[in-house]
Amino acid sequence: MAEESPAPQTSPIPPTPRSPHPGQSPSVLRWSEPPEGPVVVLLDQRRLPEEEAELVCTDAPALVEAIRSLAVRGAPLLGIAGAYGVALAAARGFDVDEAADALASARPTAVNLARGARRAQRAFRAALAAGGDRAAAAAATLAEARALHAEDAAGSAAMAAHGAELLDGLLPGGGYRLLTHCNTGALVSGGEGTAFAVALAAHRAGRLRRLWVDETRPLWQGARLTAWEAARRQMAYTLLADNAAGSLFAAGEVDAVLIGADRIAADGAVANKVGSYPLAVLAHHHRVPFVVVAPLSTVDLATENGAAIEVEQRAGHEVTEVRGREGVTVPLAPLGTRAYNPAFDVTPPELISAIVTEAGVVTPVTAEGLAALCASSRQVTMS
Repeated sequence: MAEESPAPQTSPIPPTPRSPHPGQSPSVLRWSEPPEGPVVVLLDQRRLPEEEAELVCTDAPALVEAIRSLAVRGAPLLGIAGAYGVALAAARGFDVDEAADALASARPTAVNLARGARRAQRAFRAALAAGGDRAAAAAATLAEARALHAEDAAGSAAMAAHGAELLDGLLPGGGYRLLTHCNTGALVSGGEGTAFAVALAAHRAGRLRRLWVDETRPLWQGARLTAWEAARRQMAYTLLADNAAGSLFAAGEVDAVLIGADRIAADGAVANKVGSYPLAVLAHHHRVPFVVVAPLSTVDLATENGAAIEVEQRAGHEVTEVRGREGVTVPLAPLGTRAYNPAFDVTPPELISAIVTEAGVVTPVTAEGLAALCASSRQVTMS
């Protein structure tokens, strides 16, 4: 960013029509080059499912605000957004290092965000070190962001295949009743997602009987987003309140739990949207497989264990009020109520049946198994 950085510039685009083709999703994140200069265009996830509206970010501060406000979210997609944000700073002549720092720290728990921003930053520096001018370095940075985007799409497909194979081994015969938490579909990925992509593969194979969708409080990312994606894919799904999951387990109505991850520590502990840990405890008690699906870019070998994962604390108003149409807020609690609102919780490895990545599956989940998988992959995850 320049010495006198302008205020973050975001512009809404009128809502796009809903796709007439079930299963066809709008672009979640894309690079665009209108006459006035390059921009990053996001599907504004805050406005789903009411409308499909795009948000245009013309600089890194705007993208940082979009990340913090959850207009764009989901660990793999945050990595892609971070890389494109650095590319945007490079293309528009702003300070690339400052942009990378701001993007990397926009949300602390999702390791992919910092990884994507730093990867693009390294591409910019390498191009300059090789003798390229600013324009060549900006082009190299954008190419790196696009490469990351393509890698994530390929990784999503590989995770879906590995996850489907795992389910076939754990639950022969199909007819799966799968419970998922938060949102892990195309809205968080360059492809079709992580945990949701596995459920989608089961659906396409005719092996999904029911997708149980936790509403995922306090931001309703299951109710607003996962249900929206499942409906578009014509999947058999049912929405439930988070605290109703226990009765499903007790009734024997859950065959497996599939969740994503925002950071996986070296010991196999997983940070994911708050509410994941109680599901793991329920699954363990009821002897139901609890499966985490995430790309290797989410594995952070530099974080020793779950206790070392920084858990983002979000504003209390996300619990005490709900935002309706035209930005009108409706109070859910008395004025002045304090709220505890961690964005994530951490599930220890002993409660996790398997971790599915694009490079394969770790089961049982151990530090040694996770390290071996990372070492065998070309995408060894390092800080």
